[in-house]
Amino acid sequence: MTLIIAEAGVNHNGSEELAFKLVDAAYQSGADVVKFQTFKAKNLVTEDAPQAEYQVANTQKKESQLEMLKRLELSYEAHHKLVAYCHELGIEFLSTAFDSESLAFLVNDLGLKRLKLPSGELTNAPLVLEHARTGCELIVSTGMATLAEIEMALGVIAFGYIKEVNAKPSLMAFQEAYSSPEGQRALKEKVTILHCTTEYPAPLNEINLRAMDTLGSTFNLPAGYSDHSEGITIPIAAVARGAIVIEKHFTLDKEMEGPDHKASLNPQELTAMVTAIRQIETALGSAVKMPTVAEVKNKQVARKSLVAAKLIKKDETLTEHNFITKRPGSGMSPYCYWDLLGRTASRDYHVGELLDE
Repeated sequence: MTLIIAEAGVNHNGSEELAFKLVDAAYQSGADVVKFQTFKAKNLVTEDAPQAEYQVANTQKKESQLEMLKRLELSYEAHHKLVAYCHELGIEFLSTAFDSESLAFLVNDLGLKRLKLPSGELTNAPLVLEHARTGCELIVSTGMATLAEIEMALGVIAFGYIKEVNAKPSLMAFQEAYSSPEGQRALKEKVTILHCTTEYPAPLNEINLRAMDTLGSTFNLPAGYSDHSEGITIPIAAVARGAIVIEKHFTLDKEMEGPDHKASLNPQELTAMVTAIRQIETALGSAVKMPTVAEVKNKQVARKSLVAAKLIKKDETLTEHNFITKRPGSGMSPYCYWDLLGRTASRDYHVGELLDE
């Protein structure tokens, strides 16, 4: 089954109460995972780092990233409560760490066994290495990245997985780890790679969903899709193309203040997406083409047999004028049509009677 990640992100606006409500909405939608973002704003951005254009547009407020992100931090205490609540409900808690302190907290304090590496950190080699050295499974998002950048990050991850902590990192060491059988095996066992278009919302003509196939085949890794488009059409299409993970932002209210609300699904849309994905999974079924159980009973009803078009007397010659094909399909196959032409009838046939020559 496709792993469906309901991305709460920072749509709690720094409120513990809203964070719990987001968990409830994710659980009720049927998603497998609810994901947050864990960071200390002071560790993440400089004091004068500007906002992205979409953040200014969505918040209608121009300020530094630091000012914006400070309001969106979730306390460590709230994280502990959320993990316990998710465990109680039976939905997986996941979070993205944007700095070393937050990563250590997720792994050492919360005990997470799976981590999400966000697109913006893909080229942050020291943090990528720290993720790999945890030994956790990694979901790696690739928004804004070239294939070369992705391969470099995978080299760092392979190195982190298979080398001792005291091994010296270097570009050459990363390349060697990536090329080694041990490195490739570790990547295949622990890494899922996600196609992503980093824009909020992402324009349809820049989704390039076929690139997900390219990622899977190029790196020989399970591939999925992190979606920032409007609506639920694209993630559903991604599942039909074979995505094994879908990540999608959601919010309690798109009109809330904050950078990501407008590009998120509301709870009803999230539920609709999950339902549609599960339906698609069922419909994908088997790659074997053969009559299904439901089809077999309809064969005789839908197919045709050879039948008398008019009264045919015994020993009369069978011609294209006195027998034709009609339903039901319980008699002679229409494939016998040409074999019967010119033969003589072995008995009388009434109009519409199935031939049995």
